[in-house]
Amino acid sequence: MKEFIKEFKAFIAKGNVLDMAVGVVIGSAFGKIVTSLVENIIMPLVGIIIGGHDFTSLSITIGKSTITYGIFIQNVVDFLIIALCIFTVIKMLSKLSHHKKAEEKAVISEEVLLLREIRDSLKTKTKK
Repeated sequence: MKEFIKEFKAFIAKGNVLDMAVGVVIGSAFGKIVTSLVENIIMPLVGIIIGGHDFTSLSITIGKSTITYGIFIQNVVDFLIIALCIFTVIKMLSKLSHHKKAEEKAVISEEVLLLREIRDSLKTKTKK
């Protein structure tokens, strides 16, 4: 049992698991913000543009069943906006990451040049 607990602690302490947990929590909170944006700002504006209709109330009744296709439309718009936001954030982070890597390469290149100069200087001293 002690070995199991030890392995479990090692598993939980791994960076990937912690990163994933943080991502899930932040993603959930981000989803709530975007859902609120869609439900409280975007969908009412879309409703005004198309004549004051509220998508959530759109439905059709067939027999005893009610198909609430308006909620489905709202969920599709919600998904598209969330996907757009995530795409935009990832694209921005990718540009920042690429910019940092380019800066690091420039710094590394200068360091490499300096080290080469030192190496060449040492080689000439040992030949004399």
